[in-house]
Amino acid sequence: MNNKDLFANLAIAQIPKILTLCDRNPHSPTYGCFDRNFWHYKIIDFPSGMAQEFVWPLALAYQTNIPYNSFYQQPMICEWVKAGILYAAHSAHRDGSCDDYFPYERASGAAAFSLLACIESYTMLELHNDEILQFFERRANCLANHHESGKLTNHQALIVLCLELLEKLLNTSKWNAAKKQRLERVFEWQNPEGWFQEYEGCDPGYHTLTISCLARIYQLQPDTILKDTIVKAVELAAQFIHPDGSYSGEYASRNTYNFFPHGFELVGQWMPKALGINDHFLRGLANGLSPCYADDHIIGHHTWNYLLAWRDFVPDRPQLVTRNTDSIWLKEAKILIKRLGDTELYIALNKGGTFKLFRNNQLIASDTQFSLQCYKQGKIKNAVSHLIGDCKVQVEEDEITISGQMGWAKQTQMTPLKLLILRVVMLTFGRFFPNLIRKILQKMLITGKQDAPFRFCRRLRWENNRWYITDELYTNSWESVISAGIGCDQTSIYVVMSRTFQRGQLLPWLDLTGEVKKLAPGEPLKVERKL
Repeated sequence: MNNKDLFANLAIAQIPKILTLCDRNPHSPTYGCFDRNFWHYKIIDFPSGMAQEFVWPLALAYQTNIPYNSFYQQPMICEWVKAGILYAAHSAHRDGSCDDYFPYERASGAAAFSLLACIESYTMLELHNDEILQFFERRANCLANHHESGKLTNHQALIVLCLELLEKLLNTSKWNAAKKQRLERVFEWQNPEGWFQEYEGCDPGYHTLTISCLARIYQLQPDTILKDTIVKAVELAAQFIHPDGSYSGEYASRNTYNFFPHGFELVGQWMPKALGINDHFLRGLANGLSPCYADDHIIGHHTWNYLLAWRDFVPDRPQLVTRNTDSIWLKEAKILIKRLGDTELYIALNKGGTFKLFRNNQLIASDTQFSLQCYKQGKIKNAVSHLIGDCKVQVEEDEITISGQMGWAKQTQMTPLKLLILRVVMLTFGRFFPNLIRKILQKMLITGKQDAPFRFCRRLRWENNRWYITDELYTNSWESVISAGIGCDQTSIYVVMSRTFQRGQLLPWLDLTGEVKKLAPGEPLKVERKL
């Protein structure tokens, strides 16, 4: 198999599920809806606008000529794509916006992803429909004028790309000012180290999505500042492709394994170094290291991006270069990549020392720090060390020390009462203040940290070609602790693309409950390992 076909084959394998998510009955009032929970199961009371993004994988599958693609040039695929775009129009609010998680949310991310997918599909399949074009214009106006809470650079780049493509489709320049404003925000939110702001810091996974969008914008409208921005971003991304071909993880700000390859193919046309990133990633795919994104809500993003990478794959590629052996400390991202001997250590200094460790190109340890289950006020709560916070850090040549306070994991669940209250709020005054509601939910589920009564100290020492790790945990009383351990993939903030399965998660949980039960009040828990 040609290496590039890995992208297409993995993506085409998702098409049957995407079609299952779609209401394909032309006589149904929800014909073209991709939210099966809404149109089929009827367990939610509004369709997610993000789901209409799934028209793009279908349109690409229709045009992807590879063996065993039974969807290639199938007329019904075109019909379902058109139905999906029309349903996006019919289910949108009057201003063109759409909802994702709650009514009247007017979610910028869902609106931008689905608009990009609809524009690209409409153009690829050479559709002609005035109703659809009018819908595109309404949604573009909404995106141009609405500013969401939270710093999500990938959303800004997505919106610029949508506006750029629609201007070309409609032969207009009405969104020039909005494009300029959003692009300037992307430049402003790029740290001098090369990474783009995603909520509380650097997330290499979403970073590759931003690169994909910016690379496409540059292809449409070359610009010197934009090119410099992309170059810095690509050079940084090269640091996060692991020696086994996997990418990113729990040490990042948003805990994702995301990797969007299309941008590297576009950039690789004028910056060959970018192609090496994809080639290393393809090695990982060939060895079964692809994360699973095949759930009902997130199956679309990687499917269309993989198919685009296959379509625009650069055939003339430089020889795969030897991996970088230099260590790098991203002081503002608070991520340290330490390459010593035959090991590579990726460690988050602002997340309690959460790390991944590779030896001889294989993952040997993935560690998301201490986790405790505790009784607190009659409830079982989870204290963790991996929340982003102010840690005391000391980095020396052969030793790293991180200490700080544990925090309570964000484990808020919906209940019938909470859902009822949210519906009442959004159906009354909340519909006029969706950004305020979004900001409140972000604080509850994503940002911020509430301290727990436990202090940790993690020391990593390089000696005799090994990492020696000493973890200590301090508290006045262990009485409330009912379970303790260190896991390989724990995360505690809500991120839609996180908590997907990846083979590295088969590493075992380190159960420390027995050790805690032996401790006297005030006596520290101490764990020593050699890796």
